[in-house]
Amino acid sequence: MNDFNYHKAATIDEAVNVVNENPRAAYLAGGTNIIDLWKYNIISPELLMDVNQLGEGIIETSDGIRLSAFITNSATAWHPLIEERYPLLSKAILAGASAQIRNMATNGGNLLQRTRCYYFYDPNVPCNKREPGSGCSAKEGYNRIHAILGASEQCIAVFPSDMCVALAALGAVLNVSGSAGNRSISFNDFHRLPGDTPQLDNNLLHDEIITSIDLPSKGFATNYSYLKLRDRHSYAFALVSVATGLDLEDNIIKEARIALGGVAHKPWRVIAAEEYLVGKAPTAENFAIAAEIILQGAISFKYNAFKIELSKRAIVRNCLMALDPSSQLPGSQPSA
Repeated sequence: MNDFNYHKAATIDEAVNVVNENPRAAYLAGGTNIIDLWKYNIISPELLMDVNQLGEGIIETSDGIRLSAFITNSATAWHPLIEERYPLLSKAILAGASAQIRNMATNGGNLLQRTRCYYFYDPNVPCNKREPGSGCSAKEGYNRIHAILGASEQCIAVFPSDMCVALAALGAVLNVSGSAGNRSISFNDFHRLPGDTPQLDNNLLHDEIITSIDLPSKGFATNYSYLKLRDRHSYAFALVSVATGLDLEDNIIKEARIALGGVAHKPWRVIAAEEYLVGKAPTAENFAIAAEIILQGAISFKYNAFKIELSKRAIVRNCLMALDPSSQLPGSQPSA
């Protein structure tokens, strides 16, 4: 790790102005990912801008809830408003990492975390995300955890967040501040697919900082489920995860939201699959058709072909679990 300077911002404007003037400055909140990146020499900031003390917590708005980007994942997941009105988000956050990490990691940092691809962290092998133009070692390497959707010739890494899968399903909006002013970004437009620029994970500019996350009024609090499939039950990233929210009336689907994690460079949501379900009964057969639509175009590699079928089955299972959220308790089984 290199020597660095440290500055504690009193305001968002101050933080943005200082970072804008230094191309090697980085925002510091919980630090749970930035320290890993630093230790592996993927980043080498010369100035850390501490933003932990900024933000307003969790507040009600006229059309939903606003989450500060600077509060911790734990404070968000256990907040009474989130547990009551957005239990899908609470469940997704609590499925991620360990309690110790959730107590440090912030909401903004969760959105900005980088891939856990083995080759990204290994300086001895080519990685287009770490060193553009060097190649993608994962394509011919051990690619069990890698993407089956939205990948490119340049990169097949996946985005690791659990929280973001729920935010994608809920249709959140991010509020961002930078030297050019403030702007709002639809969650589905925030993260990027790799394309020819896999080194760019999202659409933030260097000096921009996420200040808050807006949740719409509809939280799917009655019929929801988050399912995370992983190699071990705790402290592991998802092979496949699914966030589902359903709005039902007289056993007919009025609205459906389905987002996948662990399968692409960003949380994966296919509007056509959700539209297919509208007006139909919430059956395993209909959910299976939606799953086929979501997985259209999926491409596997040597070690991750299982993820295509696993994703389809996970979608069906999770949608059935959403019909009765109590089925998410340990040992419970959803009814077919």
